[in-house]
Amino acid sequence: MSADDEYAQTPDETAETAETDSAPAGEAARELRFAYVPGVTPGKWIRRWEERMPEVPLRSFMSDDGAQLAVLLDGSADLSFVRLPVEREGLSVIALYEEQPVVVAPKGHEISVFEEVALADLSAETLLDVRELGGPELALQVVASGAGLVILPMSVARHFNVKDTVARKLTGAPGTEIALAWPSDTTDAVIEEFIGIVRGRTAASSRQPSAQQEKPKREPKPDRRGPAVKKPKVAQRYAPNPDKGRGKGSRKRGKR
Repeated sequence: MSADDEYAQTPDETAETAETDSAPAGEAARELRFAYVPGVTPGKWIRRWEERMPEVPLRSFMSDDGAQLAVLLDGSADLSFVRLPVEREGLSVIALYEEQPVVVAPKGHEISVFEEVALADLSAETLLDVRELGGPELALQVVASGAGLVILPMSVARHFNVKDTVARKLTGAPGTEIALAWPSDTTDAVIEEFIGIVRGRTAASSRQPSAQQEKPKREPKPDRRGPAVKKPKVAQRYAPNPDKGRGKGSRKRGKR
């Protein structure tokens, strides 16, 4: 093997080196990463980020409820859209919105004739534990088999949409809430920018880091009209008033 072959780079290594070389010396290229639990649809936030911050790549991935905080602790994500409640020690957490609960039953169940169902009306039903069944997707498959019913956020039931099940709005049940969480000691301008986008701040908001950056001043446009020429002042003269000095009715009347 020649010396050239020994130190030759593979295409992947070349691409990685090029990416590293493009960043300042001793500093990795900035990338913002966030995770989200099933039922969260982050598309609108991603689009706004790409419009405002195209120079910072944004990477997102889905995590289940059991790993919604683990991705922050192991450094896989900078932020995570979580389903409350969560352990908040060492985290900054911003509540975003509440989710509508639904009850999911096998197709043909009597709840399908109603638009919504009260929790008290399900006292005789077998309610399955979603966590014990390994998560919502597996739980819905068990429901489809006719083994029982489950209670889920509407967004989760729609996301998995298991065949042979029916979902109805549920009243009288505690709701769930989606929040944005991140480690308190890692907040920087990039994370603050994303938080502002999620909270609905406009690009011109004074609380957005990108809006606080000093913008270069524009040079004044050249005056193409040329130097102004001052016209000489001309004294204004007025015609004499023929009635000046005459009293009322002093105008001479013509001879009759």
